[in-house]
Amino acid sequence: MRLQNKVILITGSGSGIGKATALLFASEGAKLVINDLNEQHGQETVQQIEAAGGEAIFIRADVTKPDEVSAMVDQIIAHYGVIDVLFNNAGISGVGVLHEIEPEAWDRVINVNIRGVFLPSKYVIPHMMERRSGSIINMSSCIAEIGLARRASYAATKGAVLALTKSMQVDYAPYGIRVNALLPGTIMTPFVEDYLKKSYDNPEEAIKGLKKRQLSEELGYPEDVAKAALFLASDESSFVMGSPFYVDGGVVFGKNA
Repeated sequence: MRLQNKVILITGSGSGIGKATALLFASEGAKLVINDLNEQHGQETVQQIEAAGGEAIFIRADVTKPDEVSAMVDQIIAHYGVIDVLFNNAGISGVGVLHEIEPEAWDRVINVNIRGVFLPSKYVIPHMMERRSGSIINMSSCIAEIGLARRASYAATKGAVLALTKSMQVDYAPYGIRVNALLPGTIMTPFVEDYLKKSYDNPEEAIKGLKKRQLSEELGYPEDVAKAALFLASDESSFVMGSPFYVDGGVVFGKNA
């Protein structure tokens, strides 16, 4: 029980990495706050946690809207009294080279992926400062470290999240708050599977191409990222601060041939 009785908010935890992380954290004794725009998916995550004997509540809130995020944090504090861990997981992808991206599409990716880290952090951090304790995990991506075709808007946001993580760590270290970033590679979430089906005539060939980029020659799964998040959420990572945590099968370090 590495997270016994810790209260943990995971944004975007109705599916994919967020859901896998919530299920794992609950099995380690945490009390989960499931946040998602999709209420059905969020409630399903809660039901799975409760069916396994865990504890969770669902709060629907848009992480880009200050009033909704503030109200969510107030509700958590009223219910549990504390927030021990914040996992800023919510995010969306963006595809396209820069000159082809419509301004509205660019703004949407920037809004969700950066503002969606800023706002939950803004409203959770004062409670962590008061207790002089807390762990914040920000979802970046290995794309923050490498160039990847047709991912201009997404890369911009994930690079920003990594830089923000380091700056946050400097500011909040005196309050006992740790801030780290996860940098996954290609993870086979429902979103990625749907994207491959819609974007390629032969999704299986596309998957083979993706595997070739990685030293592991395999793609990751949500559970792989969840295990890394578990380490960062737990007291075992008490000496890990402001770090980019790679969960990418070796994409960043690449192959020579």
